[in-house]
Amino acid sequence: PFSLILGEHLRICPQGYTCCTSEMEENFANKSRSEFEAMLKEAGRSVQTTLTAQHRSFDSYFQDLLNKSEKALYDAFPSMYGELYTQNMKVFKDLYSELRRYYRGSNINLEEALNEFWTRLLERLFKLMNPQYHITDEYLDCMVKHAEQHKPFGEVPRDLKVKATRAFIAARSYAQGFLVGSDVVRKVSQVSLSHECTRAIMKLMYCPHCRGMSNVKPCNNYCLNVVKGCLANQADLNTEWKYLMDSLVVVADRIDGPYNVDTVIGTIHMRIAEAISNLQENKDSITAKVFQGCGNPKISTKGSSSEDKKRRGKVALEAKSSAQALEMLVLDAKGNLTALKTYWITLPGSLCSKKVMTSSAVDDKCWNGMTKASYLPEVMGDGLANQINNPEVEVDITKPDMTIRQQIMQLKIMTNRLGNANIGNDVDFQDASDDMSGSGSGDSCPDDVCGKRLSKSPSTRQPETHAIPKQSGHGINGASSRSLPSTFLLFLSVAFIAAQHLWR
Repeated sequence: PFSLILGEHLRICPQGYTCCTSEMEENFANKSRSEFEAMLKEAGRSVQTTLTAQHRSFDSYFQDLLNKSEKALYDAFPSMYGELYTQNMKVFKDLYSELRRYYRGSNINLEEALNEFWTRLLERLFKLMNPQYHITDEYLDCMVKHAEQHKPFGEVPRDLKVKATRAFIAARSYAQGFLVGSDVVRKVSQVSLSHECTRAIMKLMYCPHCRGMSNVKPCNNYCLNVVKGCLANQADLNTEWKYLMDSLVVVADRIDGPYNVDTVIGTIHMRIAEAISNLQENKDSITAKVFQGCGNPKISTKGSSSEDKKRRGKVALEAKSSAQALEMLVLDAKGNLTALKTYWITLPGSLCSKKVMTSSAVDDKCWNGMTKASYLPEVMGDGLANQINNPEVEVDITKPDMTIRQQIMQLKIMTNRLGNANIGNDVDFQDASDDMSGSGSGDSCPDDVCGKRLSKSPSTRQPETHAIPKQSGHGINGASSRSLPSTFLLFLSVAFIAAQHLWR
């Protein structure tokens, strides 16, 4: 219109004199909705970028550590052990393959994998070091049972099992924590705005234009009430989100502390060399004890092999420390995690100040939803329950958004998993690419107390089963949960969803 007209046709903006037609108001409503959704996605993408970058950095560091250990083994062992190595290459390759599969999320019992490695290696080496005898599979079974009490590899298998399992459990859960956090943000950012929210956003952002006040900015407290009402469900992520961030910080300290992955993972090849040396040095006494327990095997018709099977000479094995790189990774991660802790409850303020460009809170010349004046209503609290008296957005506090409730559950699951990893407890991962198909403990606590309450046995308990998002390129096998807290939570979540349908 060339001049102000009566606004009786307006359905969202105040119906005083206006310069907007019905079509203009509808266009502004669509524009405000798309702009606000774009703001949300942009804020979410920033968080996703931070979390995925942290995952990528740690994942690259950890994989490189494992690769260097494997390469050092392949480079040094042929000249150290001759045929003892060359005829058993597959045993070593299989070990590193299993370690990688475990880290990537496959349903592998890490302790069993390590036990299997030492058993296979002992069987192969025992036969190679006693070539003059015909040793059957049945004899090897007997040998393994008797050898366990004689510790043919010394203390290395037990020590490595304790340290490696803790390091791998922590590393795997730590890496997955970043992926889960990023996945939660991605799914929550796709939640559509309600009809009431769309109207409130339009009134906030473009109704001033219809009143000929396009240069007047919204009052800050007015904007906060609108956005808090629109993002009430998202704010309810806050508690579990903080627990996840805190839990990641705690496990980061473990990774760079008691479960130091640089020291443990980077020296696997050295520990294997130490174990083989123990076996060679005690070969005669161990063989004698095995013969005493299992009987003397038959003499082989093939005769004795060459001495090439013995160690040819010592080669210096080194582990190049990357402790400084790990320390920097952890420091960077902890800084980012701390900054993200309050993301969900500071989001309204961030959007109002940076995106909507609100006026000063004390300014009486701002848009208050009706005209240019100060905004008098108080600012609502955070979360769904606090919106019952929101003056700007009609919010049904009895109908929480189910997508967001499912993501809250995923945060609880991941926090519980990190709590277990913090004390060295193993967890099985189950493929769950869409929504919630896993379960976890309802107790979300980021410190040692959580882990101590869950279990006192870090190395012998049956792994729990939870759900994680897919990693590209890596298949993840399923497993069934044996955890009572997990089963209980699954029951609660199903009951909760059923209740929602009744409410509707």
